[in-house]
Amino acid sequence: MNNFTYHNPVKVVFGLGTLKQAGEEAAKLGKRAFVVSYGDASVTGTLANLKGLLDAAGVASQEFLEVVPNPPIEMVARGVDAAKAFGADLVIGVGGGSAMDAAKAIAAGVLYTHGDLWNMVYASHSNVTAQPPEKALPLLLIPTLPATGSEMNMCSVVSSTTRGQKSYIWADCLFAKTAILDPELTYSLPPFQTACGAIDAISHVLEIYINGQDESDLLHAWQLALMRTIVENLPKALANPQDAHARTELMWCATCGLNGWASPGDAWTPMHQVGHVLTSRHGINHGSSLAIVMPAWMTYHKALKPARYAQFAVKAMGICPHGKTDAELADAGIAAFRDFIKASGVPVTLGEKGVAEADIPGIIEGVRTVSFNADGVLASNPPVTAEALAEILKLAL
Repeated sequence: MNNFTYHNPVKVVFGLGTLKQAGEEAAKLGKRAFVVSYGDASVTGTLANLKGLLDAAGVASQEFLEVVPNPPIEMVARGVDAAKAFGADLVIGVGGGSAMDAAKAIAAGVLYTHGDLWNMVYASHSNVTAQPPEKALPLLLIPTLPATGSEMNMCSVVSSTTRGQKSYIWADCLFAKTAILDPELTYSLPPFQTACGAIDAISHVLEIYINGQDESDLLHAWQLALMRTIVENLPKALANPQDAHARTELMWCATCGLNGWASPGDAWTPMHQVGHVLTSRHGINHGSSLAIVMPAWMTYHKALKPARYAQFAVKAMGICPHGKTDAELADAGIAAFRDFIKASGVPVTLGEKGVAEADIPGIIEGVRTVSFNADGVLASNPPVTAEALAEILKLAL
């Protein structure tokens, strides 16, 4: 196991019906709450309930409902101005990863003193010029879509409309003070969003499992168990959106997938780097981008770690190992994973999203611009060259 330093200060309030504690938790953090969310019907009821709870707790609030997927820094800037004008001393993010990431960026942006807000962003891994935020307003995060784990990590993913890029803000001050995880808030999610969120949660763990350190028994066992739990419960949630057990498991898996427990000593997220470019250049939503990249990536790399892939097949995908070699198990596991994604209603090829082989050089250039390191490769175990990435993308066609 690699050396690591682990720190996570987020207080988690978890369980069915826990939204009712939002007013009391907010009052511990501030008196003027800037509520960041979407302007559509998906969260209308939750926002109305939240306002009543805040009013009852003596917390004034103002809503900012301009969040869109892949939150652009230009929208974040408008949120910062509105939060300052309101005199906010607390930011509450309500929604999926985009709403929570926007809330984080706004909370940091209110106190940011290093110029343009894009300066907070790690926009190039080969030439890091980012000046990450050093402080932020207190954050209360309320996820309504289990996916990104933003509620319990120190990362905010934002984009730039003018630059055509998507990347990270990474700073200790982006940890929420409190996260309220109420699975009841996910009952009304459309099936496609439910599936994309679950696949995103799997990706956070699969990234580390196949691209990270070679020897870490407990870590690998934890990763496999988390993936298996999602594989078992996503079909149940799709069949019955109000299956409390399935929804509860999916929500906790999403949080645990990216709160540091599944990745101590590892930091490789190469598939996400490709996925971000598919989003910024081709408008493919985040969960779908990863659903497309993962099976192709695994197919390309399976021969390098046959035992690892065989273990994935057996312990995550439930493949019977009897009479099969590691290579055969690897193939069966990847096929089962691809079928699982397809059965969930999420695309597994670039072609399904209108991306052709002629688009591959542009995708690679987008990944190179943001994510290739100073050695000219995509950090992974093993590192990935531009030539290898081209072959992976061809497999994804």
